[in-house]
Amino acid sequence: MKPLRIPIALQQGVMQCLRATLAQAEAYFDCTFPEPTLTYQQRGTSAGTAWLEQWEIRLNPQLLLENQQTFINEVIPHELAHLLVFRQFGRVAPHGWEWRWMMSHVLQTPARRTHEFDLTVVRPNTFPYRCGCQQHALTVRRHNRVLRGEAQYRCRRCGDLLQPETTTAGR
Repeated sequence: MKPLRIPIALQQGVMQCLRATLAQAEAYFDCTFPEPTLTYQQRGTSAGTAWLEQWEIRLNPQLLLENQQTFINEVIPHELAHLLVFRQFGRVAPHGWEWRWMMSHVLQTPARRTHEFDLTVVRPNTFPYRCGCQQHALTVRRHNRVLRGEAQYRCRRCGDLLQPETTTAGR
C-alpha cells in the first residue's frame, strides 16, 4: 500500500498543536518533556496511538486528511496525554482517572475516549453473514478464514454459528 502524502501545511499544524500542548504541560508541571516522535503510520479505524516506551505518537494519515483541524484539536492532545500520564504515573489504565485528569486539568481539553470521525474511508470491505437474530459484517480476513475452514464465528447475542448470507442471482 502506497503511503499517503500529508501536505506540509497540515504537518505544520500537527506540530504546532503538539508543541503548544506540550508547552501547557511543561508550564503546569514546571519541567520540560522531550518532544515525541510523530509518524503517520496508524492504520485501521484508530485515529492515533501513543507508544509509551518509544515516546512516539502514530497518526492515521487518512483520517487526518479527511478531518484536518478537528483531528488535530482532538487527537494530538488525546495521544500526548497518554505519554504524559505514562511519564508522571507509570503504566495505568489507558483512559483511567489519571488520563481524564491530564486531559481536563493540565491540557484543558474535553476527555473523550473515542473520536466521531466518518470511518468509511478506512473501514475494510466486509462480507454479510447471518445468525438467528441479526446480520453481521465479517472482515475480509475473517471471511477468508471461514472459507478455508480455519475458523467459525458465533453470534455473541444468540450463540448461533454465523453463516454466509446467500445472495440472490440477478440482483
